[in-house]
Amino acid sequence: MRPAVAVVDDASLIRESIGLLMSGLDVVAAVATVEELVRRDPVVDLVLLDLHLANLEQQPDVRQGIAAIRTLTGRGHRVCVYSQEERRFVLAACVAAGASGIVSKALPRERAEELFLDVAAGGTAVPQPVVGILEVLVRRDCITLLSERQRQILHGRARGLSYAQVARELFVSESTLRGYWFDLTRSLSDSLRSLTPGEIERALGLAPGDLLEFWADDGTTDHKDWWRIGRGR
Repeated sequence: MRPAVAVVDDASLIRESIGLLMSGLDVVAAVATVEELVRRDPVVDLVLLDLHLANLEQQPDVRQGIAAIRTLTGRGHRVCVYSQEERRFVLAACVAAGASGIVSKALPRERAEELFLDVAAGGTAVPQPVVGILEVLVRRDCITLLSERQRQILHGRARGLSYAQVARELFVSESTLRGYWFDLTRSLSDSLRSLTPGEIERALGLAPGDLLEFWADDGTTDHKDWWRIGRGR
């Protein structure tokens, strides 16, 4: 059975085309804002969310970015960010806010659909730049409770190695390693959500306060702050 999916994107071409181009998804709602999706309240397996939804000078009350993720996850939705955003701290903040996956709009259609299906089925999709951040946090003991094998797998993936390459290095089958990776990324995502901005900043050598705009611990990220982040300030 195809997973039921909602799409939140202010680009009408994206909203209208995903269901046509990705036959493995059953798009039951396609809206421009999180507020509209909340009003409709559809029952879905996954919400595909663009991070930058509107011109906040004209629509200051539209939730986007971290605030949008927290609103949707707070209502019990699994969220997969689908965006052109590439800055690794922004992407890591999305995971910390509760996103189960992050998929780049630059990916080929087939690969993006494959990742959406994985996340809808309960998996995670963590891009390599975020994997690199997680590996640093593990090495500096901000994230613990990993086995030596899990650390080896994380190290390989953080170096950009494929499943097949890591499997050969560790003398396991690729299918076995994919199972390890599934459990590992879910555990790391949960652990990242439990860390404070201060802990992340110290581990990564950032200045105090650098991440406060990205990590909204209480779900009250100021929309204008996120707009400034999106514009690169």
